[in-house]
Amino acid sequence: MPAKLLNSGHLRSNLMFSQAHITRTLSLALLMLGLTGCSVWSFDSFQDPEVHLLKVQVVKARLTQQDFKLHFEIDNPNDSRVLVRALQYKISLNDVVLVDDRSNDWFFVDAHSRRTFVVPIRTNLWRHAKYLAQLLKKPDESIHYRLEGKLKTGLLFRNTVRIGRSGDVAPEELIHRR
Repeated sequence: MPAKLLNSGHLRSNLMFSQAHITRTLSLALLMLGLTGCSVWSFDSFQDPEVHLLKVQVVKARLTQQDFKLHFEIDNPNDSRVLVRALQYKISLNDVVLVDDRSNDWFFVDAHSRRTFVVPIRTNLWRHAKYLAQLLKKPDESIHYRLEGKLKTGLLFRNTVRIGRSGDVAPEELIHRR
């Protein structure tokens, strides 16, 4: 008789466990379906933010180390604010890589607005010094630049926006002193 009671209790606990498991699974499935519906509704009209390099500011220029501030602008064309989690960037002048780095600053860009942020960088352009000096000596000739990178946005629904900008700029427009 005690064995029957033990088996009966064991069956009841298994039944309760499977009911709890089914309830949790259904709840999780309904939650995921609800979130999926929200994400589909909100991302139908989502447009990628645009990233622009506004200027390069020289802070200190020593022989073996240069300190700059890169001024970026993020343009958010969406109806809701966008969380920026990171910016990975690579800047080249006439195919010479000046900087290849990442900023991990988190901030929001409000809906239909722009936000400027400054990234301090430290680099060593010693091996390119002669070439860069030749470029900067000719103020009437434009310099080809290229900005490549990735902008990481969102928290729950993460998105990576690829950045690819290039063009020509005059040397006096490129570098601004303090």
